[in-house]
Amino acid sequence: MRKLFFVFTLLLLSFSAFSQSRYISETTKKIVYSRDGGSCQCCGSSTNLEYDHITPFSCGGGSEVSNIQLLCFTCNRSKSNSCVCKVHSRTVGTNCCEGKKTNKSNNSSNTASQCTGTTKKGNRCKNRTTNSSGRCHHH
Repeated sequence: MRKLFFVFTLLLLSFSAFSQSRYISETTKKIVYSRDGGSCQCCGSSTNLEYDHITPFSCGGGSEVSNIQLLCFTCNRSKSNSCVCKVHSRTVGTNCCEGKKTNKSNNSSNTASQCTGTTKKGNRCKNRTTNSSGRCHHH
């Protein structure tokens, strides 16, 4: 009886961990590819495409169709954990801190600065923050 309970518990834990992963199902990928016309939603490129979380996974964004888009390698890496493609200066996601889409022409007084923290390797952190302490959520 204990073995059965253990196996059942392990199975439940694996399902809950799977549902909270970055994994994007093949069905979702097909729908997103079709919806986005097989091209980058920032620059229009059709090469080196990747599936990107509009609201970053690290900010609670899930892997449902409404939160996935196609971006090319360059735009996706430029966007990183933000909402703006730094190569093309275009909004391609949701602002992690505010939880809503940002406007490119929005010149708010709440500008982000580079984090003052350091990484484990001793390098300066590359994240940006609006926190008054000058440190991002990692530090």
